[in-house]
Order: sequence, then C-alpha cells, then structure tokens
Amino acid sequence: MEILTRIYKKLLSNTDLRILRCLYYEIDWSQPLIGIKGQRGVGKTTMMLQRIKAVDPTGEKSFYASLDNIWFAEHSLLELAEYLVNQGVEYVYLDEVHRMPGWERQIKNLFDSYPELHVVFTSSSLLIIDHSVGDLSRRASLHTLPGLSFREFLMFEGHEGLQKLSLSDILYSHETIASSISAKMDVLPLFHRYMEKGYYPFYKSMGKTEYYNRLVQMVTTVIESDIPAVETKIDYETLIKAKRLVSIISASLPYIPNMSTLAGVMGTNRSQILKLVDLLDRAGVIRQLFIATKSPKSLAKPNKILLNNSSLMYALDVPQIGAVRESTFSSLVGVDHQVGFAKDGDFMVDGRYLFEVGGKGKGFAQIRNIPDSFVVADDIEFGFGNKIPLWLFGFLY
Repeated sequence: MEILTRIYKKLLSNTDLRILRCLYYEIDWSQPLIGIKGQRGVGKTTMMLQRIKAVDPTGEKSFYASLDNIWFAEHSLLELAEYLVNQGVEYVYLDEVHRMPGWERQIKNLFDSYPELHVVFTSSSLLIIDHSVGDLSRRASLHTLPGLSFREFLMFEGHEGLQKLSLSDILYSHETIASSISAKMDVLPLFHRYMEKGYYPFYKSMGKTEYYNRLVQMVTTVIESDIPAVETKIDYETLIKAKRLVSIISASLPYIPNMSTLAGVMGTNRSQILKLVDLLDRAGVIRQLFIATKSPKSLAKPNKILLNNSSLMYALDVPQIGAVRESTFSSLVGVDHQVGFAKDGDFMVDGRYLFEVGGKGKGFAQIRNIPDSFVVADDIEFGFGNKIPLWLFGFLY
C-alpha cells in the first residue's frame, strides 16, 4: 500500500485546477458508481485527480490508484477497499480498470460489498470496456470523455471565459458570436494549430514529432492489444491488415469505401473488412458514417469513413485538407449530436440539418434550395447567412 499511497499523493500535489473540462461539470459526482471511458491521453486521470483536489484538498477522504500498478498483481480490489474503509476513505478513484483481469466482476463485488464507498473508474480501452461492462452498466453512471474541443484548446492557450455554445446558437446567431470571439484573438491561426496538434491535452508538453509518435503508438496499441483482447481468435496477419486499413484511410480524401475493391487490395474478404472497420470505429481510431435515414445494421457497409480526429490524420500521413476539415467537423459535432452521411451534402446532423464542408470558396451549389442546409467553411473568420465558419463548431463542448 505504501507505494500506491506515495504515487497518489505525488500526483495529487501536482494537479492543477485552473482548467476543468466540459465533462467535469456534466457528471453527477454524487452517484455511487461512475465510469469514464475515453481514448488514451484525453485527460481521464487528470479529471479524477481534479475532482479529488476540488472537494477533498488534503486527499484524506479519497484515494486514487491505477490498476496497471504491479501491486494489483498480488492483491484484489476488495483488499484495497477493506484497507481504505478502515482508514476512513469514502471516495475511491480507479484508473485503467481494463488492465486487471476480471475487472468488471471485481468492481461489482466492490460496489456490492462496500456500499458506503463512492467509486469512480476509468478505462482507455473503449473496446474492452464496452465488451465487458455488461451488468455493471445497470449500476454505473457511464460517461465518455472526448479529446479537446477548440474551445477547450483555447483555454489551454490562455483564453479564459469562453462559453459553450449550442448547435442552435451556431446556426442562427453565428455572425454576432463569431465577431465577439474574434475580437479577443486571432482565431484562424489558433484553429489551424488545433487541427494539426490540439485534440489531445498532452500536446502542451510535447513537440510535434514526439506528439505524433505518441499518437502512432496509441493506434498500434489499439490494434496489437485492445483488438486481440476482445477478439481472441484474431491472428497476427489480420492485425497487419488492420494497420494497412488505417493507412489507406489516413491517406485518402474523405473515404467512400468500396468493400469489394478494398478486400481485393488487402487480400481478404468483405466480411473481415467490415469486422475490422467496426472494431476500429468502436476503438476510437476511425469514424463510420451511415445514411442518416437508415439505422445501420450490425456490420453494415458504411457510406463514408474518416479518421476519428484531425490530430490522428497528421500523425499517420500528410492528410488531404478536405478530409481534415470533415474529420474535424464530425469529431466536434459528433460528441453531442448524431452525425450521418448525406447524399446531397457531406453530413446530415440529427436527421435534420444538412452540412456541406469546405474551404472559404465553398458555395451552395450542391445544397441549394434544400431546407435547413448550411455551408461550413474553413479559412473564414466570419460567416454570413447560412455560411458558417468551421472553427465555431469547436465551441459545442
């Protein structure tokens, strides 16, 4: 226990409360069992430590531990809980729970055996936690922490007091709002920095090369560790194909898949391609888009595939700017809204709003006379009418 306590106290002492993510305010921290999932590096550990420091500055009533610590190779969560309860601890924060075999059973036993404890747990393996959470989902309040929005990135860059916007605010009041925000900063260079290197909070502590190398390693970990953990019969050759699939998508314009052609290029069959696409989507590496008017069936062919966010695109290849813009739009809007494929434009949002995404010269030719249709343009500071700056969608969370 001494080593766990020492690590906890050191982490807590180094925790800064100046910047709190949007999700921090949306979680009902009074719930007895809370789960937070999200890609590696999006800030789950920091959020837990910030919660401890905000409500228990000395840390005496709380305890944080990462389950990848070697201590858990010989000890269970119940052993930890028994010790902590005897010490008067009321709140337990467990990081990277997927690293402990049988974690869902142990969390359930902990929750049932020590109802006086409030438990918060996190996982960086979206695949493993979704695959294993099972009955625990009926007990736990589950949340997903995305990467930084552009608004949150600006907070990291020292621009405070920026308010979250609703989609309605952006669609119908964007001219006034954009003018107000732009008066405070040179917004376009900041937004382009965000698209290149701003989705993951650790960008602040790394140069561009180191940052991109870490993202490549994150994708490798998903393919080599997370996928085999939930697909136990998958072989090494198939994992190589998954890496090649990511490479093909990252080098493309917004990718409109032809499954037969893709299967031929990769030397596999349509069924296996669909399976890999689904796994990579659920792992947060790519994003599948389906026609908004249809409910996608299990392992259905997507109408478009994008990388999950623009930082990943720059890390994996020299990306096509059109794909960067579309990936950015879908990652920002997709947090709180349903983003689908559109035949007449690029995206249908919430089954109602049609969006065409492009550069500053993008016009309305493809969506003219369609109700609730909008052009979303990069490289413009202000919009007019139904033409809206892309950067403004970075204020949705």
